[in-house]
Amino acid sequence: MNIIFQTEPNVAFIVLRLGLAITFFAHGFQHLPGWFGGKGLKGQVAGWKNKYGIPVWIGVVGVLIEVFSVAAMTLGFLVRPFALGLMIFLAVALWKGHREFGFFLSGGDRKGTGIEYCLALFLMALTLFVGGGGALSIDRVLGY
Repeated sequence: MNIIFQTEPNVAFIVLRLGLAITFFAHGFQHLPGWFGGKGLKGQVAGWKNKYGIPVWIGVVGVLIEVFSVAAMTLGFLVRPFALGLMIFLAVALWKGHREFGFFLSGGDRKGTGIEYCLALFLMALTLFVGGGGALSIDRVLGY
């Protein structure tokens, strides 16, 4: 259990946690309740199923990981498990949704975005998976 909570009091991890929390607040809440011009859970999961062949239940799990990771990253609680969940979610997004459009986020006449932004988020999550929640985290208190 200690491997889940153990972390060093590194302040840099706070920046990464809050960066992911802000990003996935906006992104996840587009997907779940449909805020910020999103499709909502039903529309988002149906879109992933139709476009990428992702089963509905896996789409629902993906959206829940996005949404609950906001609290996990903000509080610094269960950072490693949620970072792993985000890594899996982002790896699927990179592979199925963005790789066909190359590396760059924008440019040219493409009808989609490249892997650039998803890769940055993946690497942020990977850093937290390796390093833990860092300073000012519940994980730090529990992992001593």
